[in-house]
Amino acid sequence: MIIFIFQTVWLFIDDLAGKDLDLAIIGKFLLYYMPTLIDKVLPLTVLLASILTFGTFAENYEFAAMKASGVSLQKAMRSLIVFVSILGIGAFFLANNVIPASEQKIFNMRRNIAKVKPAAVIVEGVFSDVEGTNMNMKVAKKSGDKDQYLHDVIIHQKSKSNVNTTVIKAKEGELVSSEGSDIISLVLKDGYYYEEMQPKAAKEKRQQPFAKAYFDTYIKNIDVSALNSQDIEEESDIMTDKMKNVVRLTKDIDSLKGVNLKQVTAFSHNIYARMGAFPVNPKDSLKGKPKLKPLDSIIDTDDIPMLYKDWQQTQIYNNAKNSVKNVMNTVNSKKEELGKRYEVYNRHILSLHKKFALALSCIILFFVGAPLGAIIRKGGLGLPMVIAIILFLTYYFIGVFAENSAKQGGINPILGAWLSTIIMLPLGVYLTRRATADRGLMGDGNWIQQVTKLFKKKKSQEAA
Repeated sequence: MIIFIFQTVWLFIDDLAGKDLDLAIIGKFLLYYMPTLIDKVLPLTVLLASILTFGTFAENYEFAAMKASGVSLQKAMRSLIVFVSILGIGAFFLANNVIPASEQKIFNMRRNIAKVKPAAVIVEGVFSDVEGTNMNMKVAKKSGDKDQYLHDVIIHQKSKSNVNTTVIKAKEGELVSSEGSDIISLVLKDGYYYEEMQPKAAKEKRQQPFAKAYFDTYIKNIDVSALNSQDIEEESDIMTDKMKNVVRLTKDIDSLKGVNLKQVTAFSHNIYARMGAFPVNPKDSLKGKPKLKPLDSIIDTDDIPMLYKDWQQTQIYNNAKNSVKNVMNTVNSKKEELGKRYEVYNRHILSLHKKFALALSCIILFFVGAPLGAIIRKGGLGLPMVIAIILFLTYYFIGVFAENSAKQGGINPILGAWLSTIIMLPLGVYLTRRATADRGLMGDGNWIQQVTKLFKKKKSQEAA
């Protein structure tokens, strides 16, 4: 858990570093994040612990003593099988109840950290949105005991129509506030003010007028009354798939499936109507036009334009080309929208099945680690640790690749959630059978010696 917490710190370094956060807030953030690491920590822990335990037994000839006393490997594993089964059930309840609540706490904290700490909004070297205002700001450097002194300030201020029309640049700035006040004054010094004018007349807009001014001191007052009343753990209405339990996921999956099908059906009928794909009686369309070519002489659709004059044929082809181009643009934009909708749908299915896969993975990885430890006959933190990490990385990366592919619709999301566990299942069965029969990892003897003998035999034949 400690190793993964350090990895978490690096993962969220942009959210935590350089924002004047209290240690209590950082500690609370890591505390809330710890349950979300269970899906990585618990399988690795079970795998490593089982290899270490049974490897130590085999290394110290404990299994030989057990077998001499009539205790088989299955009987020695029986109590641990019960324990791991209970552990798997507990992991499911954690994934169903604790982890969703933890994910929601983390989401709210990341969303509200900038609001609770207005001074922390301004990050060195990047443009940062200032909550409660219509501007974003970039500073090259912050200084002072409270980071109140700013250097090389650039401010982009948006208009009511959400268009960036004003740019303010200053060499220095300072955040000034008084205790108990809901106003923060941003005092800028030695800078320029640029503004694109928005005239009402169309002719004046073509001239693209703008205003430019130099200032020694420019003061902007920022109202932070809404920010000061913000709670670091204030709940939001946003609910992602990771924040839901099995009951909520099952309900939302059915709802998302129905909505997506309605969207696809409605869009399909819309395209059919635009393209005229619904069949129309040809006699009705040609009724009252005796001068046209008889229908019996029309062999296929390529002959239809021949019923019209040359200039009309040109119009028909141009209209058809434009219609197809417009429809393709509509289809491509709708395809992107539907892709996002189905990605949300696939994420919900993944989250639902990963809760069950976590519970079963603990049991399966135990049946991989325990017989493997008995076979390699090594305890301690040397070789068993290396083998455990290699097996876990294989299990983990297969799961990551399958999950990413399932989100994009490359494979079924159910298979994406279970693929790594399914791959480990035959490995656990194979190792358990070989350990029960007291056989090596590969073959009936030491496979390294067999390969060495094979090469020696070939060299002797070549020499002869």
